[in-house]
Amino acid sequence: MKRGIIVDDAAIMRMRLREILEPDYEIVAEADNGEEAIDLCQKWHPDFVTLDISMPRTNGMDALKSLRGSSPDTKVIMVSAVGQKRLVIDALQMGASDFVIKPFEPERVRVAIGRIFDGAE
Repeated sequence: MKRGIIVDDAAIMRMRLREILEPDYEIVAEADNGEEAIDLCQKWHPDFVTLDISMPRTNGMDALKSLRGSSPDTKVIMVSAVGQKRLVIDALQMGASDFVIKPFEPERVRVAIGRIFDGAE
């Protein structure tokens, strides 16, 4: 089973993503900022990370840069609010695998994660 980490400064968003993903993926950790996400990725070596763009301390864009260097095999799905189109494009150019928009549509989240693994288990 693929393992993931959920990163979002809003606990309700982390809970919602966990509810959507847990039947099919093992969520090994959660973080509420990019700095913690980087540390958790080095500890857990997850297959994927859902990474919110707007967070305190270390934002999602800075965390993405760091993860591309320290955990290049970890797939990153950016999470953004409506209206962050430019940041999403920048994130994809920096190596993010896909993105999902808040509020979450469960099927869109599942498709985004499934697509990065091409159905491989």
